[in-house]
Amino acid sequence: MIGGCKMIKINERTTANMDVVLEEVCSHLPHGGDHASRKHIALRLIQSAKKGNVTLDGLRNVAYRALSELSRRKSA
Repeated sequence: MIGGCKMIKINERTTANMDVVLEEVCSHLPHGGDHASRKHIALRLIQSAKKGNVTLDGLRNVAYRALSELSRRKSA
């Protein structure tokens, strides 16, 4: 445990789920998203998965939230 949070090891299935979700969400960005945008979303997915959120739907929610964060930043 780190800082009171249980850290989960990311397995192959979770990695595959994260890949699917990253591609799905980035398809909504022009040209599939630039490196910085994809990195932001991927980091949010990794953080969430390490906390135990490993389902496809759970990861999808995290990724769309990260996409929303990007939209708010660019419009601010």
